[in-house]
Amino acid sequence: MKQNGYVKAVKAAFPYTIPVLTGYLFIGIAFGVMYQEKGYNFLWAILMSILVYAGSGQYLAVNFFAPGVSFLQIIFLEFMVNMKKPLRILELGTAIGYSAIIMHDAAGCNPHITTIERSEEMIKYAKENIKAYGLEDKITIEAGDCLEVLEKLEEPYDLIFMDAGKGHYNHFLPHCLRLLKDDGIIIADNVLFRGMVATDDLVKRRKITIVKRMRTYLDMVSQDENLITSVIPMGDGIAITRRKN
Repeated sequence: MKQNGYVKAVKAAFPYTIPVLTGYLFIGIAFGVMYQEKGYNFLWAILMSILVYAGSGQYLAVNFFAPGVSFLQIIFLEFMVNMKKPLRILELGTAIGYSAIIMHDAAGCNPHITTIERSEEMIKYAKENIKAYGLEDKITIEAGDCLEVLEKLEEPYDLIFMDAGKGHYNHFLPHCLRLLKDDGIIIADNVLFRGMVATDDLVKRRKITIVKRMRTYLDMVSQDENLITSVIPMGDGIAITRRKN
């Protein structure tokens, strides 16, 4: 049976949620004891804590322990990839590999994906997940700093998904445009950065540099007369960019 991206995200991320969710379970038991003293059935409280455990497992797996893309963004990414049907995809920021897996299945055309990641720990998890889905020949992980790897790439791509260092999107863009086919699209995640990019009222002092650079990125893709960009206020903000025909 074909699994949608949400299910794959949960399966890929769930092992990393166990320590935290165990904590939630113990908290649930503690509340069960507390409410028993108030006359509630202890076993019923434990049952409810188990339900919370299971539900939180899915929510946390996708939104917290599977870095990068929330549930709604997974659905949107599947939609965009399925509509574009790219044969070659470049991803900046592999994390644990589930977004690459999702994009491969969503494309419906057996694409090849090159994904860049600098964290050795994330690469280890990503390789395990990619192997579990039998996609070792279809998803290639390039280890290293995104900018350094981008400088070495030469083959063109139909779709580029940017989900790496948010403070460097403006530095990534020239290379992404160089590598993007004429009819290709760039999907950039986290462009509103918790709302800070949209309004100064939310900006935290330690995030000023990232916010300024993300605003620079949005200015670059919005003011370039050769590009057309739409920013979607979904999750942490998604920007879709393509060349004008």
